[in-house]
Amino acid sequence: MIHLPALVTLLNLLLLLFTASVVGRARALHGIKAPAVTGHPAFERAYRVQMNTLENTVLFLPTLWLAANYGFSGWAGMAGLVWIVGRIWYAQAYLKDAAKRGPGFTLGTLAWAALLVMACLGVGRAMLIG
Repeated sequence: MIHLPALVTLLNLLLLLFTASVVGRARALHGIKAPAVTGHPAFERAYRVQMNTLENTVLFLPTLWLAANYGFSGWAGMAGLVWIVGRIWYAQAYLKDAAKRGPGFTLGTLAWAALLVMACLGVGRAMLIG
């Protein structure tokens, strides 16, 4: 379980690679020339999935590692897996219909919130103990 956060980090990198490739394919399929980020609705959905996943990764990874390094490695890894599942659900739903992205986003957000609580507890405990 101690290595689970590292596995989750690798899965996150693969997820980012996947979302970037989906954008590239949509760009080619719909003739959206760089640097344009608007055009066909399917391209715009793919682009928003990629950007939102990247934006959320900036919050997710530090929180995952703080929780893992301050006493919650196994739990942080499990919450991280839930976050990955939520992001995949979010991406699949959003690519089909933007209105259906909510449940996956909510699952990922709840997993991140659990990580934030673990990180706060772990850092707080470490500061109190010295």
